[in-house]
Amino acid sequence: MANSNGQSIKQKTALEPTDLKKVVDSSMFTFESTEQAEKLTTIVGQQRARKVMNFGLHVNKPGYNLYVSGIVGTGKTSFVNSVVNDFANREAKLFDWCYVNNFEDEYKPKVLKLPAGLGKKLQKSMENLLNDLKVDIPSTFTEDNHQKNRASIIRKYKEKIENVYKQTDQTATDYGFLLKQSGSTILTIPMGEDGQPLSEEAYKAMDEKQLATMEKDSTKLQEIILEATKSIHHFEQELKRSLTGFDHQTALIAIDYQIDELKKSYKDCPEVMQHVKAVRKDLVENFHIFLPHESTQEEKQLGILFTDEQQAFKKYTINVLVDHSKTVGMPVISADNPTFYNLIGKVEYENRMGIMSTDFTKIKPGYLHHANGGYLIIQAKDIFSKSQAWEGLKRALLTHKLQIENIGEHTSIIATASVNPAPIPLDVKVIIIGNMDIYQILYTHDEDFRKLFKIRVDFDIEMKYNEDNITALVSFIHTHCKKHGLRHFDRSAVAKIIEYSSRLAGHQNKLSTRFNLQVELLYEADAWASMMGDDLVSAKHIEKAIQEKIYRSNLYEEKVQASIDEGSVLIDTTGEKVGQVNGLAVYDLGQYRFGKPSRITATTFMGRKGFVNIERESQMSGNIHNKGVYILGGYLGQKFAQTYPLVVTAHIAFEQSYGGVDGDSASSTELYAILSSLAEVPIDQGLAVTGSVNQNGEIQPIGGVNEKIEGFYAVCKSKGLTGTQGVLIPHQNVKNLTLNDEVIEAVRDGQFHIYKVQTIEEGIEILTGLPAGQPDEHGEYEKETVYGKVAEKLRMFMEFAKEQEK
Repeated sequence: MANSNGQSIKQKTALEPTDLKKVVDSSMFTFESTEQAEKLTTIVGQQRARKVMNFGLHVNKPGYNLYVSGIVGTGKTSFVNSVVNDFANREAKLFDWCYVNNFEDEYKPKVLKLPAGLGKKLQKSMENLLNDLKVDIPSTFTEDNHQKNRASIIRKYKEKIENVYKQTDQTATDYGFLLKQSGSTILTIPMGEDGQPLSEEAYKAMDEKQLATMEKDSTKLQEIILEATKSIHHFEQELKRSLTGFDHQTALIAIDYQIDELKKSYKDCPEVMQHVKAVRKDLVENFHIFLPHESTQEEKQLGILFTDEQQAFKKYTINVLVDHSKTVGMPVISADNPTFYNLIGKVEYENRMGIMSTDFTKIKPGYLHHANGGYLIIQAKDIFSKSQAWEGLKRALLTHKLQIENIGEHTSIIATASVNPAPIPLDVKVIIIGNMDIYQILYTHDEDFRKLFKIRVDFDIEMKYNEDNITALVSFIHTHCKKHGLRHFDRSAVAKIIEYSSRLAGHQNKLSTRFNLQVELLYEADAWASMMGDDLVSAKHIEKAIQEKIYRSNLYEEKVQASIDEGSVLIDTTGEKVGQVNGLAVYDLGQYRFGKPSRITATTFMGRKGFVNIERESQMSGNIHNKGVYILGGYLGQKFAQTYPLVVTAHIAFEQSYGGVDGDSASSTELYAILSSLAEVPIDQGLAVTGSVNQNGEIQPIGGVNEKIEGFYAVCKSKGLTGTQGVLIPHQNVKNLTLNDEVIEAVRDGQFHIYKVQTIEEGIEILTGLPAGQPDEHGEYEKETVYGKVAEKLRMFMEFAKEQEK
């Protein structure tokens, strides 16, 4: 079938082996192995990300937090940690944050903002103060001088009370009564002439006048006794006040000595001085907690005494929430598990004799506390999978303060008592690492996100194929070998890694920045070198690692190939067929992609339905594929319906397609099948086609070109190479070719061919061996061309349609 025209167009469009991959010449390297290479000192590639990141870190204004966007495996986290740590490694003014007891309201702890390193020092100072007072106060109270002075005060008031008792007793005697204590009551008993209580006989012998006098005297005496009792009670109260004042003064001597020492150390810190003042006041009021206390048997059994003492002293302690005594530069915190409480902080509770209780010492910091004054790095997938975490972070950033709260109180019906710590001012820059999908959702639907994250750092999946990036990639290999104890790689291995990186990028002038996949290759090649007993990793180990990696993942590909080999899936690689073309598709299994041919057929006949996409009618076609089919009608109309209407129905189908079809990379293939059917010109089945087409017949680039070519080659090889088989690809995809060595060798040997196509006309000539045809000044095509035959068939359909209408 092939004529001179077909051979000519094939020669013109056929690619040379050198076009199929950019081969790296290992002699370009000056080292024998990566051991002699330079250490990596910067991030490989990502110039745009570095520039944007640097700007974002320098803008110290509200809302200029960063969102780092890119696909998995491009080194976003390593990049962010490296850049942020370098930027943060400079002098910074940091503060320690401490919570202390609020002696006026213990449910509202106060916060102290202290210069870095002072928090731990103050905590230790308060511990020493308490320990010293535990010794000094009891010692002061047990001194002989203190005991003597105390006894003197007691004796003084006892003498006053004794005098009252004596005077009252003498007055009672003068009135002829004896006094007798009965519980809390003083009884007056009439006295006889002998000084003894009046006998009953003597009392009965008294006349009315004597009895009246006695009653009158008794009443007066009771009034005197009442006044005396008041005086005694007054003296007792005075004694208590005197003893309390004396004890306070005694304790104050010990307390002030220690407090004065404390003040000397913190005289330049007003917040500490204010707190020390409050501590002194409370210590003076509660000095008795430092004195020995005899516990009851019940208290000993329950352990109440020890617990109460601990609680009593706890209010004087310092809860150092954030300690920057050892922090160099600005803090950089990675939030590994950003739950609400881990971010914002929390108040813990303890069970004390069946009752849940808490205090300011149970306040615990969150990531934001530790990052305050620096940077907080969060993975988007982590924070958005934790309940209330994102809302808590936004609230803190919007209000510029950290308010520790219990989120359970928001949903609880019963209000619970808890501490409400004073908020801490927040100055932090947050960097969220995620993908573009999450960013777009947040930017579209969360107005707070737009206010808070004004800087987006985009991570590219590729970088330029140039000397600087190749040198950086070599340094990356060197550094990774050193860090993880891998064998070093010789020049041939490095060359293969660069070729592999170019294959990952899918471009001859690009290198991939998906370093996780390249690191996997380093590990696996090192393992194969170990298994083969080699000290250096060479090209053979890289090739072995790639082959074995494919083998671990290509079971499904082998099953598909087996179905083709045994004839279950119908694919022709020899002969000629009308209206039948080998299309190419890519199967993406996530960790592995491969290409395989698919038979595309077209039937045409007279009618007015136009182009019927059987996949669409079966609801197995995606929107992009449907669009591609609609474009075919535009092309045929533009070429053949300028003087008469199209009266044609074309049915297009992907044969044996059961899983749905999408994408427009087969639109040119479908058009070739329709043209073949209309012209009744057979198509070479040894050729496969990929490429989309526009309404002007221009071939457009597609994805997965390497997998598609290698997939069809594998089928041809399995069925038998004839030397005429090959693949038509868009000319724009030549730069994307990074084919495996086997396909390149087959092209070099003339067993397989790859053609670059710019237009439908070029493609149909290669497939049929006939010229496509060019219209003359009247828009007519030569009869022996493909388009001449198509035009003739369409004109025939139109004429038949007219006759039918008549």
